[in-house]
Amino acid sequence: MAEEPDRVRPRSKRWLVARSALGKSPRSVAGQVFVLQVAVVVLLVLGAILALVLEQRRGSDTEAKNRSVAVAETFAHSPGLLDALKSPNPSAILQPITEATRQQAGVDFIVVMDTHGIRYTHPLPDRIGKQFVGTIGPSLAGRIYTESVHGPLGHEVQAVVPVKAPDGSVAGLVSAGLKVKNVASAGNRQLPLILGTGAAALAVATTGTALVARRLKRQTRGLGPTEMTRMYEHHDAVLHAVREGVVIVGQDKQLILANDEARDLLGLPADAEGRHLADLEDLDADAAELLLSGRVATDEVLRAGGRLLVVNQRPTDRHGGAMGTVATIRDSTELRALAGRAEVAGNRLALLYEAGTGIGTSLDVVRTAEELVEIAVPGFADFVTVDLADPVLHGDEPTGTGLNLRRVAVGGIHPDHPFYPRGRLIDFVPSTPQARGFGSGRSQVVPDLSVADGWLAQDPEWTRRIVDYGVHSLLTIPVTARGNILGVANFWRSQKPGPFDDGDRSLGEELVARAAVSIDNARRYTREHAMAVTLQRSLLPRALPPQSALDVAHRYLPAQSGVSGDWFDVIPLPGSRVALVVGDVVGHGLHAAATMGRLRTAVHNFSALDLPPDELLGHLDELVNRIDQEESDSGSDGGSDTGVTGATCLYAIYDPVSRLCTVATAGHPAPALVGLDGSVRFPELPVGPPLGAGGMPYETAECRLPEGTQIVLYTDGLVEERTRDFDVGLELLRQALSHPDRQPEEHCRAVLDALLPERPQDDVALLVARTRVLGADRVAERDVPSDPAAVSDVRAWLNATLAAWDLDDLAFATELALSELVTNAIRYGSQPIRVRLLRDRSLICEVSDGSSTSPHLKYAATTDEGGRGLFLVAQLTEHWGTRYTPNGKIIWAEQPLPAPPEPPPAPPNHPTATRPLTPPRPADHAPAW
Repeated sequence: MAEEPDRVRPRSKRWLVARSALGKSPRSVAGQVFVLQVAVVVLLVLGAILALVLEQRRGSDTEAKNRSVAVAETFAHSPGLLDALKSPNPSAILQPITEATRQQAGVDFIVVMDTHGIRYTHPLPDRIGKQFVGTIGPSLAGRIYTESVHGPLGHEVQAVVPVKAPDGSVAGLVSAGLKVKNVASAGNRQLPLILGTGAAALAVATTGTALVARRLKRQTRGLGPTEMTRMYEHHDAVLHAVREGVVIVGQDKQLILANDEARDLLGLPADAEGRHLADLEDLDADAAELLLSGRVATDEVLRAGGRLLVVNQRPTDRHGGAMGTVATIRDSTELRALAGRAEVAGNRLALLYEAGTGIGTSLDVVRTAEELVEIAVPGFADFVTVDLADPVLHGDEPTGTGLNLRRVAVGGIHPDHPFYPRGRLIDFVPSTPQARGFGSGRSQVVPDLSVADGWLAQDPEWTRRIVDYGVHSLLTIPVTARGNILGVANFWRSQKPGPFDDGDRSLGEELVARAAVSIDNARRYTREHAMAVTLQRSLLPRALPPQSALDVAHRYLPAQSGVSGDWFDVIPLPGSRVALVVGDVVGHGLHAAATMGRLRTAVHNFSALDLPPDELLGHLDELVNRIDQEESDSGSDGGSDTGVTGATCLYAIYDPVSRLCTVATAGHPAPALVGLDGSVRFPELPVGPPLGAGGMPYETAECRLPEGTQIVLYTDGLVEERTRDFDVGLELLRQALSHPDRQPEEHCRAVLDALLPERPQDDVALLVARTRVLGADRVAERDVPSDPAAVSDVRAWLNATLAAWDLDDLAFATELALSELVTNAIRYGSQPIRVRLLRDRSLICEVSDGSSTSPHLKYAATTDEGGRGLFLVAQLTEHWGTRYTPNGKIIWAEQPLPAPPEPPPAPPNHPTATRPLTPPRPADHAPAW
């Protein structure tokens, strides 16, 4: 107890800190919480101490009795006890045994006595031989008896157990017991623990209250209790005074708040707040379903307790987080009185409710019009036709003043209707209700079609057929959304005897208004989807560039739900090489398509530098990081944060001279290689992180491919699908490609037929390239010594090679260009120096040396002696450039091949003069071998 003051001091310091954090006002919420916490802790500590005292009093006797009975029974049944009782001096044998047993068992005494109560043993030896203090009668009868007595040791709890002979008679008695104060002392050891726990709870309460006070002050923006109370009172008064029900449902679907109007409209009990909606038995099923669903509802009509309720529901989090919902409820039962017929009004409102859920389930213009027909028949009309302007079907707004409308939906109670069929373009004359409604934007009612001359003038024969069929009344309502008239909806009656009235007009306008918004949404989606597809297709290669290294076929299929960022490319490189690219941008829509265009342009720019695949992906990764940083900065300023991280790309370069294919990938699936025998393998590539992940370098893999090998590049939309695993998709791709006799174009068709579902959920890009080889008869190369005199030998070798290739027309320009390149290599480069000529779709000259210094094109001054060599090369050739290799660099120059001579014109009387000749294949499209 000497340490108790030291334990109080730090708690007093925390109390002062809490008081300063809570502020001076004792009425603050945090101060009241703190006082409540202190009171609760003190009450808990006092209650624990009281419970401990009461438990000690109640449990001490029980504990002493239980332990006494257990020890007495154990000793009474111990072997050898009967023999000791029959011995001449039982005390000499039993006294040391009972004392040892008493100390081990934790009791205060064990007394063995005869059937007259004379003690043989006792902790106090002077008590041996004297009469036992207690009741032995029940034990002599063979029972165990416990009692509380004041014996030689004080207040004792003892048990008396009989010692039975083999014949069942009682041969002696054993009593064991405890002093009550020894049992009660065990509970006193728990008091420090209770007090320490209370002190710790007070410390935690002090700290927590300080944090709560600071957080409350920050969340209430400095408002004090008085201001908060006043604001709550105002809000509560307004909430319960309005004649519109307000219901707030939490994320766990518990009713948080319902004002008086909501309780009255929904029939909620007084204790409804805080209960789960599913537990409110009085709540109407339709209302409960809407509130439990949490979906957005706008003017949705519900039946509840004989009332027609209009419900608007929105999430409480404006940013779309996982929060609760708030619903406003209005009583619209008075609408029944306006029509004068409660049943009819109920049916009409039910029809509106059905229209709210049944119209606009898809983003398809035609399907939405069909849903309007299905909803209106037969509850509102016997037949319904919907005519829309042609531009609406393509996502555009109606233009011009023409009255040409296309019938997109028609239906009724009988399939053999007499109306214009679906798909027909109808030119309505100005006197028809359709033309008047489309022009004015107001609905038109024709009570009797048989005498409606304006309508009959549209097509006398066809309109007479409609009247003869029994159709007698027409209601035409313009399909208007956001100020634009998209078409007209026509409601016809035949079996219902009465014509359309003003109430029908109102109901029809409401139906059409709901359908018009959905049709306009579908039109906008069609336009946006078409724009996105157009943008993406404009960013994808429209035609593959001419090249001779690969025979390429490709496919691109956008997803049904929207375009994505899948893309591919075929890029010719210097030296007759070709780069194959395929990539995938995360996400869908215009942003993904635009990002794909940026990445494709970047790949083109980087490939113009003739970088290896791993370096190109490294530069592309840095570009994506910069784009993400820009998007992140713009997002922090209030813009949309739409990054590119997660895009994948595979870049491969194929060299038709060496047959070497170099590949690097940034998180993209490996290509499939189809051998000449039809075997398909997926090579193991060092897969780098996706673009934008950053921090890791990319690696390349090289392999030499036999001529005719087909390289298959694809995006994950081809092999991944919700109903199958990725490995299953790869196996299906392997099976589809296992046909050696197929051309790349045939492989594209077969792969798409085998792997694509009916409605793909993701874009698919597929590129199949069959390798070719530039033969030895089209390649010439030689070494060049580091001697300026060797330039003349190179010119002679060049002239001989061009003569063998029948390219003498290019000899002069090529000789000048090659002389300048070789001279620069000898003067400024290092060994080894080599010259290579390639005759492909153009004539390519390459000069390689062991130096990594790149020459630069510049304008030489008039007085300069040199510096004009590369200028001459640039003027004499079509393209030139430099690419670096692990052993140095290569400077190349490219010249177009001369065009083949045109055939002479045919004589006038020649048969081919009357029909066009098959034009000769241009040189750029001639096969390289």
